[in-house]
Amino acid sequence: PWLRFWTNSRRFAWLWWRVVYLAFEMGTMPAMSTKSKEKKGRFFGRLREKLGDGKGMKLSLSLTGRKLDAELEEELETQLLLADVGIEASERLVGSLKKRLGGRAIADESQVREGLRQAIADLLQTHARPLEIPPNRRPFLLLVVGVNGSGKTTTIGKLAKKLQEQGLTVMLAAGDTFRAAAIEQLQTWGERNDVPVVAQEPGADPAAVVFDAFESAKARNIDVVLADTAGRLQNKAGLMQELAKVVRVAKRLDPDAPHETMLVLDASLGQNAVNQAVEFHDTVGLTGITMTKLDGGGKGGVLLSIAERLDIPFRYIGVGEGIDDMGVFDADQFAAALMDTGG
Repeated sequence: PWLRFWTNSRRFAWLWWRVVYLAFEMGTMPAMSTKSKEKKGRFFGRLREKLGDGKGMKLSLSLTGRKLDAELEEELETQLLLADVGIEASERLVGSLKKRLGGRAIADESQVREGLRQAIADLLQTHARPLEIPPNRRPFLLLVVGVNGSGKTTTIGKLAKKLQEQGLTVMLAAGDTFRAAAIEQLQTWGERNDVPVVAQEPGADPAAVVFDAFESAKARNIDVVLADTAGRLQNKAGLMQELAKVVRVAKRLDPDAPHETMLVLDASLGQNAVNQAVEFHDTVGLTGITMTKLDGGGKGGVLLSIAERLDIPFRYIGVGEGIDDMGVFDADQFAAALMDTGG
């Protein structure tokens, strides 16, 4: 009887998922709700507005009728560099555009914009991997790292809200024990989102805070622990090793922990953000990147340089202080916003 029950259960499960799959294929079950699509559309609009406000890719060149010769290649690469795209990525994008044109004369500026948009989207596509919380990893420990002022604590607050909207329970860990203000800020986010916060006195061992939070989350059946860490410069070896200690302690609790180590980068730092990503990745092994402050001085092109150097997923981008001002990274939308095309 048990064998029959097990066999029938598997058959039923298979049939159920087949029905769901066919429903999606036939369009009777929309993959994304109208509300979600509207929210995504509004975020894309804000992204285009922010990147287009003097920070996106500007083609202040006469292009119509020209061929993409060495002189024009250099001019386009210069424009890309001014948008914070690094040298290697700029050369790759212009090379892709040249291949697309195939030696033909340029019809108009929109042809160049569309060609570069497609090249940018292609470069970023493999990095556009949303954060996933597997059901078999509970609690899921997400460690947030970055330098001072990058927006780590604010990102945690926004992310907590987004995870709650997905039906997940969340706990915050105040691992930035060097600044009392950071602990208070995280507690404020906890109150705003109605989630518990594990904190100790300023100066406490950050690894101990993360340890306590993980154990507490396990006891309370919490799905996700979002752990803040102190801001540290990537060239300060002592502070970076302290961060590595937090990771080692986490692995004592779960060999796979932290299940996500997310670097928060300030877009306004330009190419220095690439150095940060490399150093943090070498120290703790990054599994995700969130880019903030695209509403400020950031031009966004630095993500292309990071994509050229590191195989790390881009999780989110931020264009403001509000919770809805942080959205899931979308390669096509980002490329369209950067090049000011329809997308």
